[in-house]
Amino acid sequence: ADFYQWSLEQARLLRSGDWTAVDVEHLAEEIEDMWKSVRRDWENRLKVLIVHLIKWKTQPELRGTSWQLTIQEQRDQLQELLADNPSLKNQLPYLLKKTYPRAIKRTVLETGHAEETFPKECPFLLEEILDEWFWPN
Repeated sequence: ADFYQWSLEQARLLRSGDWTAVDVEHLAEEIEDMWKSVRRDWENRLKVLIVHLIKWKTQPELRGTSWQLTIQEQRDQLQELLADNPSLKNQLPYLLKKTYPRAIKRTVLETGHAEETFPKECPFLLEEILDEWFWPN
């Protein structure tokens, strides 16, 4: 019922070597959920970044500091997540393919443009998306 207290207790049991008292099944679930949380964070940040890159490209008259800051912040956070979780790199092509349609739905809502006006596939390479010097024209 108290996740914080349970976590502290599990850590104490692990450190003490009291393996029989460790809640193995729930501990394994929590470890798996940690990975899911990292992946969701990466997907959400990627979605926000793609939305802003598309808006940057398609609405040059609305470009401003706010968009620049959002793009840079998402890139910084994505790079930090990659540095902390290097095995995530293997998942990036899949995550881009999965995230892009959600980014388009969000872009449609934010711009008011019809979904058909946007490419079916992401117009940016993953390397471009993450490159702090890439600004689509």
